[in-house]
Amino acid sequence: MSRRKGLILDFGGVLTTSVPACSVAFDRRVGLPEGTFLSVIAKNPEGAALYADLERGTITQAEWNERTGALLGIDGTNLLGRVLQDLHPEPSVIAAAQAARAAGIKVGIFSNSLGTEPHDVYAGYDFDQLYDVVLISEHYKMRKPDPEIYAVMLDLMELPGEACVFVDDTARNLPPAEELGIAAILAKDPADTIAQLEALLGLPLTEQV
Repeated sequence: MSRRKGLILDFGGVLTTSVPACSVAFDRRVGLPEGTFLSVIAKNPEGAALYADLERGTITQAEWNERTGALLGIDGTNLLGRVLQDLHPEPSVIAAAQAARAAGIKVGIFSNSLGTEPHDVYAGYDFDQLYDVVLISEHYKMRKPDPEIYAVMLDLMELPGEACVFVDDTARNLPPAEELGIAAILAKDPADTIAQLEALLGLPLTEQV
C-alpha cells in the first residue's frame, strides 16, 4: 500500500484544548450544575436541534446564543464566546500537522461551524497560511456526521479516501470517514494522537532529541 498522502483534522479538541473542559469551567463560572451546558446542547431535543442548526449554518451564532441562553436560563449575550473563553491552541498537534505538511502531506481542516459573529473561534489559527484545504460546515449547509460532507472534503483534498487519515475528537464523526476508506483516529490525548499519526503516515512528526 502506498503511503497516505492526506491528513484531515477536526478543529475543536484536536488543534485546540478540550471543548468539554471549557464547558465545565463555564458551568462553574455561571453557577450551573456541572455538565449542564453539554447536556442542553447534546441531550435536550431543542438544544441539540439548535446546535445542529448552528453547525449547518441555518441559524446565526447570535440567534443560537439567545435561544440556547434561554434554555439554560441565563443571559445569552456572547454565549459561545463565554463558553469557549478557556479554549487554547494545542501546540504539539499543530506542530505535528505542519511537520506532516513539510514532508509533502496535504493537510486539511474539516470543522463543524460555530459561526464567526460575535465570536470567531478560528481567529488566530492562520488557516490560510498553514493548511492546504479548509472546510467549514456552514458553507455547505451540512455538518459532520452527515455522510455527504465527507465526500465534499475528499473532493477538496483531491485524494481518495484510502490515501487519507482523519482525526476527530467525537466518536460519531468517524464512521462516515471509515466507510470511505479513510483511516480514522479518535483524538483523546495529543501525544497519543501524534503517535498514531506517525504510524499511519510513516513519518516522524515530533522533534527528535
